[in-house]
Amino acid sequence: MTRGEATLTLPPGPRAPSAAQTAVRFAFPYAFFDFCRRRYGPTFTTRVLTLPVTVMLSRPGDVKEMYTASARGLHPGEGMRMIEPLVGANSLILLDEERHLRQRKLLLPAFHGEQLRGILAALDAVVEADVAAWPRDRPVSIRDRARHLTLDVILRTTMGLSPGEELDVFRRAISRFLDLGMRPTASLVPLRRNLGPLGVWPRFVEARDALDRLLFGLIDLRADAGRQPELGDDVLGLLLSARDEDGQPLSRQEVRDELLTLLVAGHETTATALAWTFERLAVHGEVHRELVARLDAGEADDYLSAVAYESLRQRPVIPVTGLRLVKQPVEIGGRTYEPGCGITANAYLMHHDSAIYPEPHVFRPERFLDERPGTYTWIPFGGGVRRCIGAALAIAEMEAVLRHVFSRYEVRFARTRPHRPVQRNITVAPHGGVEVTLAERRPRASGKAATGSGAPAPRAAAASP
Repeated sequence: MTRGEATLTLPPGPRAPSAAQTAVRFAFPYAFFDFCRRRYGPTFTTRVLTLPVTVMLSRPGDVKEMYTASARGLHPGEGMRMIEPLVGANSLILLDEERHLRQRKLLLPAFHGEQLRGILAALDAVVEADVAAWPRDRPVSIRDRARHLTLDVILRTTMGLSPGEELDVFRRAISRFLDLGMRPTASLVPLRRNLGPLGVWPRFVEARDALDRLLFGLIDLRADAGRQPELGDDVLGLLLSARDEDGQPLSRQEVRDELLTLLVAGHETTATALAWTFERLAVHGEVHRELVARLDAGEADDYLSAVAYESLRQRPVIPVTGLRLVKQPVEIGGRTYEPGCGITANAYLMHHDSAIYPEPHVFRPERFLDERPGTYTWIPFGGGVRRCIGAALAIAEMEAVLRHVFSRYEVRFARTRPHRPVQRNITVAPHGGVEVTLAERRPRASGKAATGSGAPAPRAAAASP
């Protein structure tokens, strides 16, 4: 069956040309998904420029079948090729079958057990120091502050860089690379050429080349000298020392691509998740007040996790998780899909299904106080063997930022109405970055966590739903 014939058997969906669907989805990402479900049901087909014709799933049973399908039948790596310029061809995200399993086995030790606990201890110290330096008594953008903070966390805990000139140089190079690479136009293959003053691609390539010189320089330095970072064993050190079942190390290019993957996936997404969490707290003042009260009473640990889970439920940073390219006929939800089309899970729609989450548009962290997020009903990090290996670290980082900010400061939100979602490459962020003004809080005499310095460290066990 040809690709054109296969599309005739797909579920219904918008009939507008792919260019029009692309424009609407980029301009109104959540509204587009809501419209499609109202019009076509929980499973529908979309057509977006540079992607195969794509079926979106939002029923838990269908999503489970997709996540557990044969790796030979569905290729998530091929389905995500549009982000190759950001992360490199050897990124874990873009690999399939045996290559993916090999790379995942090499990376997993960096995010489990003693290694994860060491990263979390370093993370909390970095967060506390950064939050203590946030500007007071003037408006600041939470997304800008969170991007600075999460980038420092990645650079120090992943690459072993200490505060100073070297870290500043990396921070500037990565920020420029991501500022250009995360623009929606950078994900569209037809625009990856020189389009004159309005084009992004030549500037992006220049920024990527500059960052590569820094990354390869650091890789070579660490590989040649075996130098250990001040923060202890970091992810770069583990990547350089890792060996597969045949005793082979990762190549220099593979190490570079995995570092870029961690920078993109662990920095941009976590910063955006934090911005959305502050936005949700601004809109839902009762949750903001409850969080502060629990922090003052020293009883906020479980509530911090619940706030993070609920924020990621309502505002998944990547609302469409892991497009899979169909390579062999596969049956999902009673329908057989033929090679040539794509299948993906729509986290936003699943998270807003009233049959799974009653009153889904109400921000209610209490949903997750007595019940952990479901494997196939809460999927901001994807699922199955492709689930983000840094999920526990991301949740722990969100908890640490919330703990230190709301323990140390009185947070005044510039806006208490919902922010408009805007597309940034494959992520969706709050327009305007969420502006706040911070004022130093007076210590609460009865509280166990009245100031950031006395806050408990993030808990590795609670960080992995």
